Amino acid sequence: MGAIIDAAFSRSRTVLMVLAVLLIAGAVSYYSIPKESEPDIAVPLIYVSMTHEGISPEDAERLLIRPMETELRSIEGVKEVRAVGSSGYASVTLEFQPGFNAEKALRDVREKVDIAKTKLPADTDEPTVNEVNVALFPILSVILSGDMSERQLVTLARRLKDDIEGLPGVLEVEIGGDREELLEVEIDPLALETYNISVDELFQFVDRNNRLVAAGAIEAAAGRFVVKVPGVIEDIRDVLKLPIKVSGATVVRFEDIATIRRTFKDPQGFARVDGRSAVALEIKKRLGANIIETVESVRSIVAEHEKTWPGTVSASFMQDKSKDIQEMLSDLQNNVVSAILLVMVVVIAALGLRSALLVGLAIPGSFLAGILILNAMGMTLNIVVLFSLILVVGMLVDGAIVVIELADRQRALGHSARDAYSHAAKRMFWPVVASTATTLSVFFPLLFWPDMVGEFMKFLPITVIATLGASLFMALVFVPVLGAAISGKSRPKVADKPMPGEGDSDPLELRGFTGRYARFLDPMLARPGRTLLVAIAALIGAYTAYGMFGKGVEFFPSTEPKFAQVQVQARGDMSVFEKDAIVRRVSKDIVGMKEMRTVYARTMGVQPGGGSELSEDVIGVIQLEFVDWDKRRKASAILDDIVARTADIPGIRVVA
Repeated sequence: MGAIIDAAFSRSRTVLMVLAVLLIAGAVSYYSIPKESEPDIAVPLIYVSMTHEGISPEDAERLLIRPMETELRSIEGVKEVRAVGSSGYASVTLEFQPGFNAEKALRDVREKVDIAKTKLPADTDEPTVNEVNVALFPILSVILSGDMSERQLVTLARRLKDDIEGLPGVLEVEIGGDREELLEVEIDPLALETYNISVDELFQFVDRNNRLVAAGAIEAAAGRFVVKVPGVIEDIRDVLKLPIKVSGATVVRFEDIATIRRTFKDPQGFARVDGRSAVALEIKKRLGANIIETVESVRSIVAEHEKTWPGTVSASFMQDKSKDIQEMLSDLQNNVVSAILLVMVVVIAALGLRSALLVGLAIPGSFLAGILILNAMGMTLNIVVLFSLILVVGMLVDGAIVVIELADRQRALGHSARDAYSHAAKRMFWPVVASTATTLSVFFPLLFWPDMVGEFMKFLPITVIATLGASLFMALVFVPVLGAAISGKSRPKVADKPMPGEGDSDPLELRGFTGRYARFLDPMLARPGRTLLVAIAALIGAYTAYGMFGKGVEFFPSTEPKFAQVQVQARGDMSVFEKDAIVRRVSKDIVGMKEMRTVYARTMGVQPGGGSELSEDVIGVIQLEFVDWDKRRKASAILDDIVARTADIPGIRVVA
């Protein structure tokens, strides 16, 4: 190992250049590495959705679920199969073993669905196969609200969607509350009777004239010509001018016997923001895209569109995950700066300004090198990585302090800077390596943490190993070489008498803290067996005491939330309009509270798209976005107040 250190000191300029390149590359990686809130992990869930309009829950189980389950159960690696049947909808959810091959599982499910769909009723819509992917959850919701017609609001949302989907970091945009358009036909029965046309004949005629005809091509000596038969109805004019009956020179067209107007399908629910009608755009980012840059680009496009909108329309933002990332990055930067300053204060007091600068360099150097490694591995900067970086701040300088302190002692004895730092690096090589290895040995087993939690938390040991590994090179190579380069001439040689605590001096005779520590340690070293037993007893006692008096264990600590959800529950066969009237009354009481930044209310009608985990008696969900925690009451007090405010509404139950 000494040869490696000697080679580094003999090529000090090259080493310092490598250090500079490493710091620059790490800084570039820090700004370019994809940033997201939660880690992108493979969730072992795939579900198949089936819709059949008007089917009862019992028939959905018998005709949809059972044929699909029969085929899906034979897929390899399936841990559990769950199914849900409701009015007009059925779904089958497959849970796979942890560590499954997501691509293979998705391919196997699609193959089995293709086989099973031949056994489904003829009127059942095409089954859809969906995977649960954390990366595909919305990173931002843009809510358009205003006092205008639904068609105008949806038109503005669609234009905005087209521009947002053009951003390189955006995968797709879904519009919540965008009902499917259709043509509503009002037939004049007197006109049908006059022209002797039955309703069935009318339907069959329209159906036969709205078909794609593959006519092929004609090949002749002059060339090959594709034959096109226009038969698909594209807009309302095609329907109005459709000839229904010909009698001599008289042509009866569709517009002669019916009135047609554009409208939407019957609503399945309603959405409102702060009491006003709303349409929500849910933005999903591409895998590996920078969440902060993507959200900034989306906000910029929304701001441009707002300039052209009527004054009654406004845009608000909810579930902005980029804010969490920015706050965490800010906390990380503050922790790094604070750590460097505190280390420099302590080291300046003990070793001097030059040593403090060298030790302080180890923190950002290790961080940037670690982030460079993470970026090269294709990982993202997420909440677990940031927590890991903050966790290791205090561990990064241990080796550098030991090496620099010994080098200063050698220089105090008159050795040259090169010899002092080279000797310190060689002398402390194995102690520093052993110290770092003992820390890494604690985190290394976490790489093999099983199940979903392991997939989520594996970023922690990878980050710790990368940064602590980088700190090893900083302490033994880069910092000593840099110290020798900036130290200049050696100090005058001190007399040959040993330094305090060295040579033949007795540590028990020393004064101050060092002497007291030596005298405290001396009887323990004289009785190692008893000391070990006391340590083991203390360890067992600590675990026992926590088991008896501790507060228990939880995966994540409870913190003051930024968002909350209120459910409005009621029973009875109510229409979606009746449900909406109740939800509007509840949300009206909430909108007036000053602690609310945004109140987003959704009325739950019949959900043919299914998959909802809400109970059947939930008629509405109100999502609340609070103002900053330091400007309001605690969330629990606010939710209790909401329940009290809505207690006078009969026939419902508000759960906050």
